Amino acid sequence: MSWLPSSLRRLAPRDVVIAFAVGVIQIAGTHLAARHGSTTQHPCWWGDECGTARHLDVLGYVLLAAGPVALLDRSRHPAPVLVTVLAVTLLYAVIGYPDGPIYLALIVALATAIVAGHRLLGWVTVIAGWALFLWLPAAFGRGYNPTVLGALALAAWLLVLIGGAEAVRVRRERMLEVQRTHQQEAKRQASEERLRIARELHDVLAHNISLINVQSGVALHLLDERPEQAKAALAAINDASGEALREMRSVLGVLRRVDEEPPRAPTPRLAQLPELVCRSTGAGVAVELEIEGDQRALPASVDLAGFRIVQESLTNVARHAGGARATVRLSYGEDELTVVVEDDGRGTVSDVHGTDGNGIAGMRERAAALGGNLEAGPRRGGGFSVRARLPVGEGR
Repeated sequence: MSWLPSSLRRLAPRDVVIAFAVGVIQIAGTHLAARHGSTTQHPCWWGDECGTARHLDVLGYVLLAAGPVALLDRSRHPAPVLVTVLAVTLLYAVIGYPDGPIYLALIVALATAIVAGHRLLGWVTVIAGWALFLWLPAAFGRGYNPTVLGALALAAWLLVLIGGAEAVRVRRERMLEVQRTHQQEAKRQASEERLRIARELHDVLAHNISLINVQSGVALHLLDERPEQAKAALAAINDASGEALREMRSVLGVLRRVDEEPPRAPTPRLAQLPELVCRSTGAGVAVELEIEGDQRALPASVDLAGFRIVQESLTNVARHAGGARATVRLSYGEDELTVVVEDDGRGTVSDVHGTDGNGIAGMRERAAALGGNLEAGPRRGGGFSVRARLPVGEGR
């Protein structure tokens, strides 16, 4: 198809098929009607008399073909195509050529313009065409004045035509609106998923990198004087870095290619808190875990949120509390889970605000997303407290 001009290559295949079909019907139908005894002009059925039609010559065939040719560009330029088809069809009628399916191209052009949204032009074309096709041929001596019944019949037919085009337009707009809604919903879900991944990565990296930073500082300080303790710190760094890599693979699993193997690491849950406590203890933060109430399975979203809140809270303790002791308390109620993390360190309000852009704010977002809330602030007598309420079951 490279030998075709670029303007023709841009034509929609459907438009080419429709234009070809309309051209065949319009030209062949009118030709057959003219050869098989139809010698009257088209105004006969709505006029008060019938006249003799002009012989269908080369100009007549050109005008019959001009409308279908214009339809080739109907999708890209529906308004100019409608005006062009109206003009050539009206010229054919004014000259007085034989009747036949000469209005087919005009019907297609009119419907296309209305469906494309050119409603005003469509109505103007219908009203102007109704008046011009009825009276203009008679004004040039090519026809006779229409009867009242003929004028009303033509008006009724045109109303049916434009009504059908309007119905198609409304249906098309509804389909487009549904598609736009689906696209917006897909974008919203993608945006929420990106935010979820970013939050998960922040929690994973902030916790484990903080532990690695603390232990690396310990190792450097004790490497020469107490190499056996430095070895323990390096072991803790190795464990924290391995855990960070495993959790990152799990979080980023949703971004893997289709042909990649799915991640084997499970989503973090409250059942893994003992491991988290051990890692934090190994990093120099003495942590005590307390569980109140009947421990039971929770919804996955609540389970993950509870784990991340504890993880982020212990990260802040390691960063700002300066070797403090921390207590993690889980209280299982009938319709909610309460997570409390308290430390007795020397963290200050400025320290908290330093993490509020990510850590504290992220924990609040997690709790709010589940219909709960989170409070964080300094404790009386020193230290810091984080308290989250997460609805579960019927309480959500």
